Amino acid sequence: MPPAEPTLAALPNPVLRYFAATRPAFLSVTFVACILGLACAAGSGVALNPASATLTLFFALVAHAGANVLNDYYDSRSGCDAANTERVFPFTGGSRFIQNGVISERAAGAFGYALLAAVVPAGLWLTWHSAPGLILVGLLGLLVGWAYSAPPLKLQSRGMGEFAITAAWLLIVVGSDFVQRRAFSFAPLAAGLGYALLVANVLYINQFPDIRADSQAGKRTMVVRLGAARARWGYGAITFLCYGWIVAMAALDHLPAAALACLLAAPASLLALRHLWAHAGEPRALAPAIQLTIVAASLHGLMLSAALFLAG
Repeated sequence: MPPAEPTLAALPNPVLRYFAATRPAFLSVTFVACILGLACAAGSGVALNPASATLTLFFALVAHAGANVLNDYYDSRSGCDAANTERVFPFTGGSRFIQNGVISERAAGAFGYALLAAVVPAGLWLTWHSAPGLILVGLLGLLVGWAYSAPPLKLQSRGMGEFAITAAWLLIVVGSDFVQRRAFSFAPLAAGLGYALLVANVLYINQFPDIRADSQAGKRTMVVRLGAARARWGYGAITFLCYGWIVAMAALDHLPAAALACLLAAPASLLALRHLWAHAGEPRALAPAIQLTIVAASLHGLMLSAALFLAG
C-alpha cells in the first residue's frame, strides 16, 4: 500500500511536521552524493577529516531539504500541484503539505528560504578550513537549488530541470571532495557525472505522471515539451550516457577498474526503461519504474563509492 498523504491530524507536533515537509526519505540521493565525494578524496590518498566531512554531509542535506520545500512552495503558487489528480504519491505531485492544509503556503516559503540561509555560515566555516574555491561551489549550488523552481529563471518550467539537477548533484560530489582535498580535481567529475545523471533520471521519470497538471499550469518541463511517447527516448539517452561515461572513465584510467562494479545498477535502470516504455501514458502504473530508478541511482553511487574507498 502506498503511504497516506500528510494531514494536520497525523502531524500535530510542529517540529515533526516541518521535518516531514522536507521530504526526508528523498534526501538519500544527497547522502550518497556526499559519500561519493568523500570516496573520491579518499581514493586519491587524502586523509579524511571527520569533523569537516560530517559538517559537509549535514549541511548538504539541509540545502537539499530547503530546495525541496521551495519546490513545493513555487509549485503551489503556480497551481500545478493543486491541479494534479494523477500524482503517484509520494514520488510526484509534491509533498501535499500545502494542498492538505498541513503547512500554509507562506510558511513553506519562509521555511525553505530559512533552510537555504542556514547553509551559508556553515559554508563559510568550511571555506575557512579548506580553500576559497569552495565559495564558488557553494554559490553555484545555492543558485541552482533556488533557480530550479523560483522565478524568474524557473529552470524546470523551461525544460532545463534535468540540466539543473545534473549540475546540482555533480556540485555536491565536487564540493564534498574539495573540502577534503582543498583543491579542484578531475576525480570527482569522473566519478560524479554518472551518478548525477541517474539522479536527473529520477526527476525525469517523475514528470510523466505530472504531465497533464504541469501542462495546465504552464510548467513546460522536458516531458511536457516532448510528450510522453517521445520523452521515453530521453530516459534511455540519460541512462546510456551515464553508464557510457563510467566505462569511458575506467578505460581512460580516470577511475579504477573496480569502479565498473557500479554497472550492477544497470539492470535496474533497464527494467525501469522497459516499464516506462510500456506505460508512459499510464500515470498510476509508473510507480515500479520510479522506484527502480531510485534504486539504480543509489546502488550506482554506493557501489562506486565502495570501489573508490577500497582503491585508496
